[in-house]
Amino acid sequence: MKQYNSWQSYKRLLRFITPYKKRLVVAVICMAFSGASNVVVPWLIKDVIDKVLANKDIYTLNLIVISILVLFLLRGFFYFGERYLMSFVGQRIVNDIREKLYRHLQILSLSYFDRRKTGNIMSNLTNDVTALQTAIAGNLISFVQESVILIGSLVSMLVLNWKLTLLTLVIVPLVVVTINVFGKRLRRAGHEVQGKMADITALLEEAISGIRIIRSFNREAFEIKRFVKQNDNNFWALMKTTRLTAMLTPFIQFFAAIAITGIIWYGGMSVIDGDMTAGELIAFLIYAINLANPVRRISEIYGDIQRSLAAADRVFETLDTEPDVKEKEGAVELPPVQGHIEFDHISFAYDAEHPALTDFNLSVKPGQIVALVGPSGAGKSTVANLLPRFYDVTSGRLTIDGVDVRDVTFSSLRQQIGLVPQETMLFNATVRENILYGRLDASDDEIVAAAKAANAHDFIMSLPHGYESIVGDRGSALSGGQRQRIAIARAILKNPRILILDEATSALDTESEKIVQAALDRLMEGRTAVVIAHRLSTVRDADHIVVIDHGHIAEEGTHEELLAKKGLYANLYAVQFKDNAEG
Repeated sequence: MKQYNSWQSYKRLLRFITPYKKRLVVAVICMAFSGASNVVVPWLIKDVIDKVLANKDIYTLNLIVISILVLFLLRGFFYFGERYLMSFVGQRIVNDIREKLYRHLQILSLSYFDRRKTGNIMSNLTNDVTALQTAIAGNLISFVQESVILIGSLVSMLVLNWKLTLLTLVIVPLVVVTINVFGKRLRRAGHEVQGKMADITALLEEAISGIRIIRSFNREAFEIKRFVKQNDNNFWALMKTTRLTAMLTPFIQFFAAIAITGIIWYGGMSVIDGDMTAGELIAFLIYAINLANPVRRISEIYGDIQRSLAAADRVFETLDTEPDVKEKEGAVELPPVQGHIEFDHISFAYDAEHPALTDFNLSVKPGQIVALVGPSGAGKSTVANLLPRFYDVTSGRLTIDGVDVRDVTFSSLRQQIGLVPQETMLFNATVRENILYGRLDASDDEIVAAAKAANAHDFIMSLPHGYESIVGDRGSALSGGQRQRIAIARAILKNPRILILDEATSALDTESEKIVQAALDRLMEGRTAVVIAHRLSTVRDADHIVVIDHGHIAEEGTHEELLAKKGLYANLYAVQFKDNAEG
């Protein structure tokens, strides 16, 4: 975890306030008046003792009583203004930061998501961003109010008795050193708390996503133990911050007690000697207490800010992460393509120690159906990932119609490529909305036409609400074959010139596979298609079959040509044919 400078981090957070500075100014004015009301009261009490009680002045007593009522009426008005306005500003800033973070996540490369747990990313958007509201809004209110009280009390104390005030300020260096020491430890503890909370979110995401696996292996008790352990880790991390905060406050209060004791002794002697009135001493004591409370509260605010800045570090780390795959400056729009794909001496590695493709050469003609087959881990999916620039090649060139994919905009490239993956991702929305994802401006007639072409219309109409039926989380309300046909309809509606089919039927039963394969055949008509297949029976009719092994092309040709070579493809086919026959 990258460590950021506290002041720089806080300044960076405060930049988000700029759009709301007018509301903030009004809120700060309300805070200042609300805090100033605390400074006025001791003066009124001083007059009660020195004027009203000493001189039995009823007129002054009535005036003071009315003044207190008006003062607290105004204080209530200002209190409402500060709380409402700061809550508005705080919530808006949190929304803005969360939106900025989400926008940034949308441009980060797939490698970023490969390296991180989904739960940790979710925690970044939820727990970490919410924690920032405390630093920006809640603590800012307290800081301004307590600062006004502290400054007002200090000025009033100097007016009343400057010698006694200097005696009181002896404790300031002790307070500053204590706050600094505890602040550093609180920030480290805050990092730990945010990390533990992210671990809980990650565990929850895994458990909810994998609930069927958990049930099938009868591992409910095991998962409960995992959660209890993570929950306890979070508890003890929280207790660590609580312990530090609980230790900080008594230290500050003890230093304040030293000051109050000095005031009572020296002030009492001054009253006895006639250098101060009793009212002035009482007022001075109240101001001293007013001084001690802001110092204590500001120390607590400092601790809260340090914990919040730990969350800010996590947010800024994400915002400062640059995508590995970037759109080059001056990238041009890719015009409508014919679909001629050329992999020219391409090498690629997800990490330096494990190359996925080495000196890979492949030419796919417009309208050609090319199947990529080979053992698991051979590099088939890597080829599919490079085509829409989910990753960039390490060396070599990947061109479409002679144009390097690195020279064009992401949108113009990906708009002309359709992907139907093995694990279909449907959104928890209606069937119509999931198909519409292929082209957001499509009409209802076009949606229905795409569904019919994907052999999906009939089963959609049999659903309780037809096209308005909710498909559930990740399409859980539908069967695997139904989900895949919705995905195909989505791809048909997009009408791409190039198709990538990544083992689109491997997870289906035989009956569903036949229906889906018929829809895929219709989808591939007249388009350039790159088909990644595990079941070799599904690619027998491909125009060209490429056998990949350890990142290299081992063989290529038609189905009959490859069988005649009696190489790797023939062996793979024989094994599958044998397995099917035995099954």
